[in-house]
Amino acid sequence: MKIAVILGSTRKVRRGARVAKWLMRELAKFEGIKFELLDLLDYPLPFYDEPNSPDSLENGYSIEVATKWAAKIGEADGYILIVSEYNHGPTAVLKNALDYVYNEWNKKPVTFVSYATGTAGGTRAVEQLRQITVELQMAPMNRAVHVRNVLDTIDTDGKLLQGNYVEQLEKAMKQLLWWTEALKSAREKS
Repeated sequence: MKIAVILGSTRKVRRGARVAKWLMRELAKFEGIKFELLDLLDYPLPFYDEPNSPDSLENGYSIEVATKWAAKIGEADGYILIVSEYNHGPTAVLKNALDYVYNEWNKKPVTFVSYATGTAGGTRAVEQLRQITVELQMAPMNRAVHVRNVLDTIDTDGKLLQGNYVEQLEKAMKQLLWWTEALKSAREKS
């Protein structure tokens, strides 16, 4: 199974890089699963402006980075979104990246590792993303990790300083991996 881990913030000063370091180190403990970090900095997608929606583009994308993004998303069997909360919602760059593809997301599970500098830990952004991912025909998990006060919780090297986030991640991963295997098997049969 292959799980894409998508870092959904591109600001020059972003807390998501520290979360990604911690997360990728923890995910390495899961044997037999390939995890790949996809940083949206590496996929500079302009705001979606194709002539049709992604599920009905007849001649493909007009820009190479969109073709590359769609292919990378299509390779994965499931997803973990690293979510920052801006104004009680997800980042515009993450929403745009979700909007760029459609069929590649279908019938695949997704879970969330959110973070914020405050005590909500990105929960409001995740709630919005659950609705969006349902519309993309994904299966959003109800288990997630919400890192509160990220600056005091994970250092710049990705070291966890406090909190029971490893336990939360293990529960979220158990759920995600079950659904990833089940949906992969169902996709292969249909």
